[in-house]
Amino acid sequence: MPDYRRNRVPGGTYFFTVNLLERSSRLLTEHIDELRAAVVKVRRVRPFHVDAWVVLPEHMHCVWTLPEGDADYPARWRAIKIAFVKALPFVEPRSAVRVAKGERGIWQRRYWEHTIRDERDYAAHLDYVHFNPVKHGHAAQVADWPYSSFHGLVEKGVYPRDWGGGSVDIADTGEP
Repeated sequence: MPDYRRNRVPGGTYFFTVNLLERSSRLLTEHIDELRAAVVKVRRVRPFHVDAWVVLPEHMHCVWTLPEGDADYPARWRAIKIAFVKALPFVEPRSAVRVAKGERGIWQRRYWEHTIRDERDYAAHLDYVHFNPVKHGHAAQVADWPYSSFHGLVEKGVYPRDWGGGSVDIADTGEP
């Protein structure tokens, strides 16, 4: 991915959407432990703060804050994707292009990134992340979805447990 297309703010906070190549897959939730292990492994070497994260069967959304002076989220995503793929059996079909490049057929090559601009933008993206399982019909209310940072934020008092019962008006962030 060319750097000129990515906004890099050292110590910045970013929203991401990362998709599997096969949008009908359930790989992320079926292999949630491998995904969690990949993230833990990368955070040991390249720390970042997880502000919010939700994992759906075929895509995930998250908000990260990078350490002061550091803007290298692409290296973190590359490492997470590689660590996750290495933990999976090699069973997926691959295109001739992916075979020629030595790539697995797991991830979409690109991802959506948005630099958080202010507190209002931050709050809107946290809400978007956590409401996503309801939006996609995976849960009737936010608290029902197990693969979400929502539960930890309830414990910290950021959200009430009954937030996002299916009728919450979530701001349109323009994200996919």
